[in-house]
Amino acid sequence: MSGPTEIEALLRELAPQAVAALTRRYGDFDLCEDAVQEALLSASQTWPAAGIPDSPRGWLITVASRRRIELWRADSARRHREEAVASLDEADAPAPSSIDDSLTLIMLCCNPALTPTSQVALTLRAVGGLTTAEIARAFLVPEATIAQRISRAKQRIRDAGGTFSMPDDAERPSRLTSVRRVLYLIFTEGHTASSGREATRVELAAEAIRLARMLRELVPEDGEVVGLLALMLLTDARRPARSGPDGALIPLAAQDRSLWDKAAIAEGVALISDSLANTSVGPYQVQAAIAAVHDEAPTAADTDWNEILGLYDVLERLEPGPMVTLNRIVALAEVDGPVVALAQLESVADGVGLSGHYRVDVVRAHLLEQAGDRDAAREAFTTAARRTLSTPEQRYLEQQALRLADAR
Repeated sequence: MSGPTEIEALLRELAPQAVAALTRRYGDFDLCEDAVQEALLSASQTWPAAGIPDSPRGWLITVASRRRIELWRADSARRHREEAVASLDEADAPAPSSIDDSLTLIMLCCNPALTPTSQVALTLRAVGGLTTAEIARAFLVPEATIAQRISRAKQRIRDAGGTFSMPDDAERPSRLTSVRRVLYLIFTEGHTASSGREATRVELAAEAIRLARMLRELVPEDGEVVGLLALMLLTDARRPARSGPDGALIPLAAQDRSLWDKAAIAEGVALISDSLANTSVGPYQVQAAIAAVHDEAPTAADTDWNEILGLYDVLERLEPGPMVTLNRIVALAEVDGPVVALAQLESVADGVGLSGHYRVDVVRAHLLEQAGDRDAAREAFTTAARRTLSTPEQRYLEQQALRLADAR
């Protein structure tokens, strides 16, 4: 008898293979994905007692094929299609294929006709094997909302003429860019929850890492995929030290580095070192290099801020953005002092993507405190606490404001 954890991990691995096999055989991605979801549910209920079948992949494909035919026959709009298709029965179920279509499936889910939120939801369900309820819990939204996003995403793919085939050579690079972005969005939401009572959503971060590993196996020549995986590992390695027993956030400089995952750091450093030496440099690789500098420093005081500032200069040239700008200002303060950094902050604070963002107030508060203006720092912490949607961050920022008030 197999345990639920082993079965869950196996189903996560097999889900995209089953969806891919059915979609390649039948063509209708929406029905095939629904059928696989039902087969996964059946397996999760049957296998713990009956045991994992000799061919779990074949079992899933067979059960899903059977269910897909039932769904097809129940759809009155499809009932009068070509007789050859309408007569499909269980004998027509596709045999397990040795072809790994996972990359094709990921690219289908990241169709440019979809919004980023729809791409994320569809990828988590079709490729990650998560149920609609699991995705809804992870993103703290009603299950009906996720179900609607997934349904609309499938309809958009149909309307856009999306087929189960690899994009042509001209489109493939841009589609792969979308895939990387979707996995990064999933990880970011898992590592630093944008709202709610929890600081992290471990299951999302873990799923993003798993999918990034899979993507690396599918496109090992892509340096940015390697950089993305390294970035995830190096960032997630610090998770055990990011909060205290009471859930309170602990900033990087104050973390107990003995709690960091040394195996993940070693793997991440090895990945990014090899990638930088052997492939052209991209934004995820630079971000991973920055994370590696932080992770390899024995103490916060040992951090090589000059190197980090130089890497942010590179990142701003490759992929400028508001968060890159803010993070570079933090590094600038460590190199040239808080007064110089504050001047830089005020010059960009009202720019696109930064105006009114609570992270601007967080950076301003830290810089003001470093510069010795405790009253202004306290006000900035208070403003940031009011603007954030994350309960743990709000508590942390309120505590910082209270600390400065008590020190007066």
